Amino acid sequence: MQPHLAEDLESLMAAYQQGDRAAAEALIERVSPQLHRFFLAQVVSRRYADDLLQETWLRIHEARRTYRPGEPVLPWIYAIARHTRVDSYRKARRTESREQQVDVLPEPASPGAGAPR
Repeated sequence: MQPHLAEDLESLMAAYQQGDRAAAEALIERVSPQLHRFFLAQVVSRRYADDLLQETWLRIHEARRTYRPGEPVLPWIYAIARHTRVDSYRKARRTESREQQVDVLPEPASPGAGAPR
């Protein structure tokens, strides 16, 4: 990325931290295509990549105060994106594990089977 573009992203992020809605929208518009490609390269479906992108922006919004003005913004954003992807993967694995456990439950005994006579 060209130095002036990185500086521009940093200034947008700093303005976003101060509540500048236009800066937030500009940051999302500029960085989302890169983040979407990042997710598409690692997941099977476009829909899942879309979900990860949306979740990442929610987390960025929640964590925006932790960004230190003057620091490179893209590594900070990509760290959040990586954590979002890993958390999503872990959640899917836990869900899949629970679903498999339910699939192997024994069949219930039929009424009256094994009952004393």
